[in-house]
Amino acid sequence: MNVFDRLDASLVLADEEKMLVDSVRELARNEIAPRADAFDRSGEFPWENVRAINALGLNQMFIPEEFGGAPLSYTAYLACVREISQACASTGIIWATNYHGMKPLIDFGSDEQRQRLLPRIADGGLGSLAITEPSAGSDATGMKTRFTPDGDHIVVDGGKTFITNGDCADLYLLFGKWSEIDDPKAAISALIVEKGTPGLSVVRTEEKMGHRASSTATIAFDGMRVPRANLLRAPGDGLKILFGSLNKSRPSVAAHALGIARAAWQDAIAYINERQQSGRRIVEFQGIQFMLADMATDLAQCEGWLWHVARLVESGADDFGIEASMLKMRASDLAMKISTEAVQLLGGYGYCQDHRVERLMRDAKITQIWEGTNQIHRQLIGRSFMEKRSRS
Repeated sequence: MNVFDRLDASLVLADEEKMLVDSVRELARNEIAPRADAFDRSGEFPWENVRAINALGLNQMFIPEEFGGAPLSYTAYLACVREISQACASTGIIWATNYHGMKPLIDFGSDEQRQRLLPRIADGGLGSLAITEPSAGSDATGMKTRFTPDGDHIVVDGGKTFITNGDCADLYLLFGKWSEIDDPKAAISALIVEKGTPGLSVVRTEEKMGHRASSTATIAFDGMRVPRANLLRAPGDGLKILFGSLNKSRPSVAAHALGIARAAWQDAIAYINERQQSGRRIVEFQGIQFMLADMATDLAQCEGWLWHVARLVESGADDFGIEASMLKMRASDLAMKISTEAVQLLGGYGYCQDHRVERLMRDAKITQIWEGTNQIHRQLIGRSFMEKRSRS
C-alpha cells in the first residue's frame, strides 16, 4: 500500500458512503474513463456518462431527504468528484456543477422553493451557476444583468458567459442586480431560472482547449419573465448567497483538479517504471526520483488539506473562506504542474493524443482560472493577514 492508498484509507466514511464511493470508482474506471478520449475528440456532450451517474442516484447525495434526496457527507461528495474527474474531467465538472448551482437553493431557499424545485435535481436534472459576464469575471460587482420587479414577476435583461451546463441545464442559479437598488454591491440578487423560460436563449457554446465534452455557453436574457417566487431571499441578498456558494464550491473545484492530478501522476508512474533509457528504467535515475518526491509530497499534502476543509464544512464552520482559497489555489496549480511534468516524463509520447496526459494537461489549465483566478486567491489569502490599525 503506497502513501496515497493509505491516505484514501484514512478517510472517515460511513459504511454506506464507502460502498457508494467504491461504486463510483468502479463506474469511473470501467465506463467513464474508456469513453473520455472519444468525447474529448468529438466535443460531444457525454450524456451516456450523465445517465450512468444518475443510475447511481448521485445527485441525491447532497439534497435533503425531505426534498427527494439521500444526503451523505461532504467528504463523500468530494471523494466522488475526484473519482469521476480522474476518469473524465469534463464529466466531473458537469456533475459537480449540479452541486455548485443548487447548493445555494438548499442553503438559502424557502421550503416552498426547495419542495418545488429540488426534486428535479434529485431525479437527475442538471444545474448551472450563472455569474460571469463579459465585463464581470472575478469582480462580480461589475455585472450588468438587470432584475426589474413587475408585479408577481421579475423581468431579466442581460447575459452571462462561460456558463457550464449553460445550454442544457434544467435549473439555473442566476445572479443580477436589482433595478431599484443603486449600490452595486447591495443590488446583487439571486433567483432560480427554469429551463424553457421564454426570453432565455443560448447565444453560442465555446470551442475550448480542454474540458471539450463539457458544454460552456454564452446565454442571453431578453425580457425574460421569472416568477418572483423564484427569488432567493430578499432583493439585495445576492452577495451573501454568492460568497456562501463559492466557499463550498471551491473545495469541490479543488477535488476536481486533484482528480486530474491523480490521473496524470498515475500515468507518469506507470510509464517511467516500464520505459528504459540507457539500459535502466527511467524511474531509477536520481533526477527523476527528485521530481517524483516533490510531486508526491505536494499531492499528498494537498489532498490532506482537502479532507481538512471537508471536516470544517461538516462541523458547521462558517469562516473557512481562506482555507477554501488556499485549497483551490494549490490544487489547481498542482494539477497544472503534475500534468505538465507527466507530459515531460513521457517525452514525445506525452505530446501526442495517443496518451492521456496530453488531454490532462489541457484539462488542468482552466482549474487555475475558474472559480476565481489564482491571482485573486493569492490576493485574498495575503490580505487576510493584514492587521487592522487604529488611526491616531
